[in-house]
Amino acid sequence: MSTVFSRASSFAATDFAPPSRQTNRTGRPTTTATSVASQDIVCAISESRGVSSTVGLAFVNLSTAEAVLCQICDSQTYAKTITKISVFEPTEILFMNTARESKLLHIIQTNIPDTTFTFLDRKYYAEKSGHEYVERLGFAEDVDSIKVSLGGNYFAACCFAAVLKYVELELNRIFASHSLRIRFEPSQGSMSIDLSTIISLELIQNLHNVKSNESLFGLLNETLTPMGSRLLRANILQPSTEATKLTARYEAVEDLSTKEEMFFSVRQGASFINSLKGFVDADKVLTSLILVPNKRTFQYVEQSVNHVIMLKTYVSAIDSVYKALAAAQSSLLLTIRDICAPAGHCTVEQLIESTLNEHVTYQTKPLDLRNQRIYCVKVSRIYRAMIAADDAYPETHDLGLDLKYDPARQYYISLPATEMRALPNVFINVYRKKNRIECQTLDLVKLNQKITDAHNEVISLSDKTIQELIQNVCEEISILFKVSEAISMLDMLAAFAQLATSNDYIRPELTDTLAIKSGRHPIKEKIHTKKFIPNDAYATYQTRFQIIMGCNMSGKSTYIRALALMTIMAQIGSFVPAEYASFPITHQLFARVSTADDMEANVSTFAAEMREMAFILHNINPRSMVIIDELGRGTSTTDGLAIALAIAEALVQSNALVWFVTHFHDLATIMAERTGVVSLHLASEISPDASKMTMYYKITEGPNKTQFYGLALAKLVELPPAVLEIAHNVSEELNRLSQRRHSQTKALAIARKRKLILSLREELIHARNGNMEGQTLRRFLKRLQDEFALHMAAADEDIAVFSQDEHDIELVNGGRAADMGDESIAGTNVHVNQNEVQYGDLGRAVKDGAIDGMDEHGHESQLHCGGRSESIVMSDDNDNDIDIDIGDEWSEHSSEPQLLDGSISETSQPPTAYLSTSEWPPTETSLRETFESAKRDIYRPEIGEELMEVEV
Repeated sequence: MSTVFSRASSFAATDFAPPSRQTNRTGRPTTTATSVASQDIVCAISESRGVSSTVGLAFVNLSTAEAVLCQICDSQTYAKTITKISVFEPTEILFMNTARESKLLHIIQTNIPDTTFTFLDRKYYAEKSGHEYVERLGFAEDVDSIKVSLGGNYFAACCFAAVLKYVELELNRIFASHSLRIRFEPSQGSMSIDLSTIISLELIQNLHNVKSNESLFGLLNETLTPMGSRLLRANILQPSTEATKLTARYEAVEDLSTKEEMFFSVRQGASFINSLKGFVDADKVLTSLILVPNKRTFQYVEQSVNHVIMLKTYVSAIDSVYKALAAAQSSLLLTIRDICAPAGHCTVEQLIESTLNEHVTYQTKPLDLRNQRIYCVKVSRIYRAMIAADDAYPETHDLGLDLKYDPARQYYISLPATEMRALPNVFINVYRKKNRIECQTLDLVKLNQKITDAHNEVISLSDKTIQELIQNVCEEISILFKVSEAISMLDMLAAFAQLATSNDYIRPELTDTLAIKSGRHPIKEKIHTKKFIPNDAYATYQTRFQIIMGCNMSGKSTYIRALALMTIMAQIGSFVPAEYASFPITHQLFARVSTADDMEANVSTFAAEMREMAFILHNINPRSMVIIDELGRGTSTTDGLAIALAIAEALVQSNALVWFVTHFHDLATIMAERTGVVSLHLASEISPDASKMTMYYKITEGPNKTQFYGLALAKLVELPPAVLEIAHNVSEELNRLSQRRHSQTKALAIARKRKLILSLREELIHARNGNMEGQTLRRFLKRLQDEFALHMAAADEDIAVFSQDEHDIELVNGGRAADMGDESIAGTNVHVNQNEVQYGDLGRAVKDGAIDGMDEHGHESQLHCGGRSESIVMSDDNDNDIDIDIGDEWSEHSSEPQLLDGSISETSQPPTAYLSTSEWPPTETSLRETFESAKRDIYRPEIGEELMEVEV
């Protein structure tokens, strides 16, 4: 490519020198799903020269006639660029010749396997040509909006020009005017999932068996059309972050799953052709019509007839979707129905009806399809001659002959192998296939040639008519593509509805809190024969960093993977496997998880861990979700703990939601003082003689107690008794030393109490802003109160160890107080001697209804928290209104304490306990009880100043 051309809109084909290629093939797993038909995607890439990397990308899918343009402001790690390329998985990537030594090329070659790299001259990356291609190839009604989106995105326009020029001149394919679906895809609006996370979470394919359906895509792929399957895959790799779009999908899935007749009509229909199963791959059919080769061949002419027949089948099936959605009420389903309305495609239908035989339909068998192509009188005469000859051979030779057909030999004769010896010499080309003999005769060969000649003549004669039809259809191609997109969306939504009804999935809520009741791992519960044990989860800003502990095989990895998979499901519009679920919108998902629960690790594993964690720390933000499985186990215990602790500190400061699985008990102890950090564990039990270990697979509050489960596992595999005894003695001594070094201090207990108060306030705000009401809200608030009392009492016991003579404790916050006062939580000082409060009496106090301002039915009661009053109104059992005010700030003390006869309770650090110990979602009346509890248990003067010394 020595010739240099000016920036022009077109180049002579003779000037296009053969590009140089470089193939990058590895054995690494990819994101390709075996159930998705392979697609021919070419990608062009260009990059700015400045320090701040701006990368332009243009993808052209030759299988579906779709072009996607994007321009990304990336970091030096090119994380966003790699993620975007991983989603599309191009078969060929185009680079400039001058970029052969670039850092971007090296990173892409390292991370994107099984891709061919082709290098082009700089002249093909012409911005002006890119805009001209948009003008010429884009749908007429979309050109203006695309030009606006592409304005200012120089590198994306250059890449678009390069990829289309390459397609035209090197791949010999030309798109018809105004026939290419072009869209500019901004980097915002979708969740970013890096390639490592895609692979490790098995989003698209199983790590151990690429043909297995044991992946998220394999689970969710209940689609019936190729278009729906492709859309589902794209959504899994790029979940949406737009709440309005997700809400519309939830409503559509709910509409389909609750209306059985409509759901059945969409999925099954009255016949095969009247359901989604009857749809051909519309994207590929339409693409084949608009892609015109530079040189026309007879094969192209023949295939054009096939494609027109498939188009007729596609268009005739659209009306069935319109009728099936007659009962739809959701906005998304109504939009799909409007797109499929007969008025939109009636012009195309009339063109087809005026050109093709009414009874022509697409056939999958070679002979039937050939018959459809040559449906004419001339060919029928030859068929009659052949049929007559076929009837004559059995009579003449007294043999049981059958006439068969395949594309290679065309017609041939088949007879039982038992008649091999009696076969006359007139039969030629004889060979045996299992228990049959296949052969021909000279007359049959001649008839085959006549049929071929007649077939070719018919095709040639009909080509002009077919090409005129294709040209007329291309003028309406944009409508047909939009219908195809609507069908693919309906197919995906119907698949979600199928999953929801058959697997007991529920509709998630989009909130600022991650709260899951009885959540299940979507893949594990399908492949395991035993009943899957569900688990709860709760995460907010105050519980954003959750340390997960437990023995080997207790279910830690399954727990955090389930959270990540359910988050993805919620953000593609699917229902999730749980009894209740609410999710915050996640913009980035990172997973540093091991692919197996290996007891051995090596240096390369540790190095990979560190690379992945460096990537996460460089790209994390407060809208990220991170799951980490046993970080630091690939090196020494001391170094592993030090690195895990340093990374944990950084993750806490990022304000992202993090689930951190570890075996380092010291990590939980050291991090316990940090605001936002909570410890959980997967429960298990070892028998007294360590001969049996029972796994409960349930998430439980607090770090797990040291049970020497490693020694128990060693005993189960029958290590020598002498070895086990020495190991047990050493372990006990090390444990005693560790307990003396890391015994809890008074400051730590005080920090726990402060976090309890913050968590309580956050929970109440969540209750106010949520959708719970009536009896459901009552139960939730009662449970919240009980949990608060339980955990506050535990914190008091820890403080009592260090302060036996402290009785009156007041929570002071720089002149402002977290007043859990009297009638309204704000504004009253309460001094309560610890000896006066018996936590065992709380339930009786609540039961007796001894709460100020309300009777046993909660008539006309008010509760307040904070200086600014924000009110919600709930109804009690008798439909009386109960106002609940939850302020956004702590308010000042009142001077006079006023004690009530109400009950007292406490809340937990993270509210996972209330999720697992009782029903969800919560109830109504307990808010006042929760605060009455807080009044006595939290508000203790002598703890106040020390609380302020604890960094939040």
